[in-house]
Amino acid sequence: MALETYRKKRDFTVTSEPRGLKGRSSGNAFVVQKHDATRLHYDFRLELDGVLKSWAVTRGPSLVPGEKRLAVHVEDHPLDYGSFEGTIPEGQYGAGTVLVWDRGTWTPEGDPEKAYAKGHLDFTLHGEKLKGRWHLVRMHPRPGEKRENWLLIKGEDDQARGPGDPDILEEEPNSVITGRSLEDIAGDKKSRRWTSGKAAQPRVETPGSPRARAMAPVESIKSDPPAKKKRALPPVKRAPFAFSPPKGAKRKALPDFIAPMLPTLVATPPSGAQWIHEVKFDGYRIEAVVKAGKVKLRTRTGLDWADRFPTVAAAFAQLPVKDCIVDGEVVVEEANGISDFSALQNALSEGETGSMVYYAFDLMHIDGYDLTGLPLVARKEILQSLLKATPDVILRYSDHFDENGELMLQHVCRLGAEGVVSKKRESHYLSKRSTDWLKIKCANRQEFVIAGYVPSTTTRKAIGSLVLGYYENGKLRHAGRVGTGYSSKMALDLFALLSRERIEKPAFESPLSSEARRNAVWVKPDRVAEVEFRGWTADANLRQASFKGLREDKNPKDIVRERVAPMAKEAEAPATSVTFTHRDRVYWPEAGVTKQGLADYYTMVWPWIEKYLLGRPLVLLRCPNGIVQGGFFQKHPWAGIDPHILQIHDPHEKEPILGIDSFDGLMALVQSAALEIHPWGARSDDLDHPDRLIFDLDPGEGVAFAEIIAAAKEVRRRLAEAKLKSFVKTTGGKGLHVVAPLTPRATWTVAKDFCRALADSMAHDAPQLYTATATKTQRPKRIYIDYLRNARGATAVAPYSTRARPPAGISTPLTWDELDSVVSGSQFTIGNFSKRLQHLAKDPWDGFFRLRQSLPGK
Repeated sequence: MALETYRKKRDFTVTSEPRGLKGRSSGNAFVVQKHDATRLHYDFRLELDGVLKSWAVTRGPSLVPGEKRLAVHVEDHPLDYGSFEGTIPEGQYGAGTVLVWDRGTWTPEGDPEKAYAKGHLDFTLHGEKLKGRWHLVRMHPRPGEKRENWLLIKGEDDQARGPGDPDILEEEPNSVITGRSLEDIAGDKKSRRWTSGKAAQPRVETPGSPRARAMAPVESIKSDPPAKKKRALPPVKRAPFAFSPPKGAKRKALPDFIAPMLPTLVATPPSGAQWIHEVKFDGYRIEAVVKAGKVKLRTRTGLDWADRFPTVAAAFAQLPVKDCIVDGEVVVEEANGISDFSALQNALSEGETGSMVYYAFDLMHIDGYDLTGLPLVARKEILQSLLKATPDVILRYSDHFDENGELMLQHVCRLGAEGVVSKKRESHYLSKRSTDWLKIKCANRQEFVIAGYVPSTTTRKAIGSLVLGYYENGKLRHAGRVGTGYSSKMALDLFALLSRERIEKPAFESPLSSEARRNAVWVKPDRVAEVEFRGWTADANLRQASFKGLREDKNPKDIVRERVAPMAKEAEAPATSVTFTHRDRVYWPEAGVTKQGLADYYTMVWPWIEKYLLGRPLVLLRCPNGIVQGGFFQKHPWAGIDPHILQIHDPHEKEPILGIDSFDGLMALVQSAALEIHPWGARSDDLDHPDRLIFDLDPGEGVAFAEIIAAAKEVRRRLAEAKLKSFVKTTGGKGLHVVAPLTPRATWTVAKDFCRALADSMAHDAPQLYTATATKTQRPKRIYIDYLRNARGATAVAPYSTRARPPAGISTPLTWDELDSVVSGSQFTIGNFSKRLQHLAKDPWDGFFRLRQSLPGK
């Protein structure tokens, strides 16, 4: 079920349930919510494929093995629903009171997607109340039965109870977050709407409760700060403000959220008149969405934190506009005027929201107009005028400087600020990481995953240090410890928090040294710390690290070791003499990618893609009006073809075939609306001898991506038996390509026969998994091993080529080691590819063209 079903059933202007976004593609949270609706029941939810798969268990879970509890399958829920506690109003779907009865993680036995599809899930729960092995089994539907009924059954293990033992539902009836009962929540008119974070980590709710007192300093949430600490807002005295839409602003309905534009980390600020420079703030990046006086404060992942920053929300509600979306940062400033993340954390934990201010640095939407296509300086001019229309000192304009960026960096670093953000003054607002915005830090600082702690040797029930890590190719790597930067209170609070999340073994991929393991207590790698440090030791541990605070707005799986991106001078970037027309033509409507965006992408990847394109024939998929209206394959020249596109003689063809030999040639393909580039498997100077083999793994309906990965590994194994080394890439669509370079000696016929034999052997050995027949009727629930691309004139999409389909995917070379971490053939897109490039030390296919290997017997 998609989240559309969930959303259609709810009016979010009335109910306080989260609208929700689909989350990460992989995770293992579970939650059980006690729901007093038409009748009392328990909602059992497992995180799978970015949502919470949900069942309504009418009598609740039982710890007695073999006792079957009816579980009615209901619509998928968003991940942030797992932390929802409150009352759903009368007249709304599911009206009644909800509390979080249990939470934790689950470990499936085998492939969870396959098991879910088959209707039999076996798994282990690691909750605060429910533990051990469990089963979910789908029942065969009765005639005319519309609902999907399952059974929830406890497995036999040490956590099971006998029929005469106490009922867990009666023994522990209340919330695992706050200790409140349903009656407590129903009677609390100020009950929080919903909390941030993933389902496995709901946030503290009720001030004054023992659990709240233990958690609040760490979780930084109080639903109702003490009245004496609330900031009294001054009377509204607005300066005149009248918005007149400038040229380039487009009328558009107010979106609920605009994904943020992210800066690229570089070593030094750029120079030149095209750049402006802003102070880099040290707080929470927050997008304010204002509509008819109602305010949502969105984190960079789209969560609404308006209840965390009530004074900021109240200030935005005073703006003299119908609607707007502002980008900025919530900070707490020290006496020297410098923002400090630790001070912000302390203010949150103490409920001191009056000490917070909001620095606004961009304006993306106002009074029905989309401004994202305007130059940055134009957006900022309107923003500055808007903020002058409110006297509230909470909302502040983030001014910029035209001075030399290097001088500015030296200045702010001397003052103790975090750094500088340099932006191209003419840049548009792009919802992605971009080199149009650059961040330069005064000190080494980034987020790390908390994988364990070392208890204090001086204070009981306090931490002495945290064990840190980061992800590399989907695997958690050890980064050392941070043992300073904690207040005494924070050390106690972190111990109270982390001691409940203990696990037996460290989550790191590689074994640790005895020194790294010394006195460590391991925890689930579900939390993120921000750390400042002097550098890295030779064994890749942090040097002189200091804790700055918890980052509740970051996904642990996204935490990698930050490396400064190489920033070439503007003059050194590839230049082209190709004349572009209609740069703003949209090629991918859903992704919002224009011709200019495509040109920018290929400019970025030119050093990576050129060796796969130059000197070989190309077939193009051209879509002059974008992907919606479709396109056509082009292998011969057309009228008005750009002279930078080569015309190659092929003795087997009446007309020339196509190719390029320069960056200008690639830009000419962009101008020609070539949204896919398909090279031959041979070079232009030797058309009759292939220099690579390619196997296209095309999944039929009902095939999980994990099965495609397994198929790619099987092709690799069989090629290795033939003494052929192979490489793998996503197709940018549904599947994978396995490619083996060849020394061009064999003919096309020999190469195709070899590939056919390998495909046939896989289909023969596992007919339930594979087929070598192109017939569509042979493909459901099987993978088609397409060997037909190994024929003269046949092609396959190039490494780093875009695909003419949503979501603007990229055919992405991978290392075999990282393949298991990929979740789909279209995982990498124009929108996210720059992030990948920043963390690639070299081409994953490094050595492809240096490899000398031949088919057996050749």
